Amino acid sequence: MKNSIFIFVLSFLVLACNQEQKKTKKIETSKAREVLLIGTFHYNNPGKDVTKTKSFDILKEKYQLELQQISSNIKKYNPTKIFVEWPYDEQNELDSLFKQYTNGEYFNNDSLSDFYMKNEIFQLAFKVAKDNSLQKVYGIDYSTEFPFEEVMSDIENSKQSKLQAQIQEIFNWAKKIDNKIEAGISLTELTYYINSKEFRSYSNNWHNNLMLLAGKPNDFSGPYLTSEWYKRNLYMWSLIQKNSIDSDEKIMVLLGGSHAAMIELFIKGNSGWKVKELEQIMEK
Repeated sequence: MKNSIFIFVLSFLVLACNQEQKKTKKIETSKAREVLLIGTFHYNNPGKDVTKTKSFDILKEKYQLELQQISSNIKKYNPTKIFVEWPYDEQNELDSLFKQYTNGEYFNNDSLSDFYMKNEIFQLAFKVAKDNSLQKVYGIDYSTEFPFEEVMSDIENSKQSKLQAQIQEIFNWAKKIDNKIEAGISLTELTYYINSKEFRSYSNNWHNNLMLLAGKPNDFSGPYLTSEWYKRNLYMWSLIQKNSIDSDEKIMVLLGGSHAAMIELFIKGNSGWKVKELEQIMEK
């Protein structure tokens, strides 16, 4: 009787082990969704970020030709959804603008402001979406606070001169971009730079590590800034996932460079997704 029970239990364990192995194998062999993650500077340079870069006239012929080449390569990549840095709760306006664009009416409006004329959403995302015959471009931005001045005040009051210098180093990064623009860097190469490991690593360290050190032990403006920054990007990542279905094997996400740096962290933490870089799909 004891032998029979032992054999039954052993058989059950072997069966359970085999089933678990099959599940693991299925997970390992399932294809992860790809995110063509494109971080960018804002083509229209609205001046809302902590750092501001020099004007980059995206309407110049040479940049328009580059945009066409970038769009052509993305068309071959064939994303089924495109997500952009536009308020998620203003989707109706974005839909209306995209409809005008697909009907060939968008740029006929002589009263378009710099934002609506030059921003990367309208210059690149709309172009890619139309070329790929997509019906919609998804806005995923979510507004949160960014109390930078309060953080710097706490740092100054706490006499954290070394930390202050480390945080202000971000303005030197903006200067690097300015220098590249003045030197006549191509739009493509500048985009590669903003999506480099070096840039993303610096941005994430600035937002997620340096800010936590700001002020005295009972000053929390720095951690609050980081939590709000994290929240904003996490909400965007949530909206990307919620608006993606099983058939969306390849999608495109176009955001400011520092947002893209954060989204990359979230993607790498999810085994069902992986990053595809623009440089990987561009023809050499």
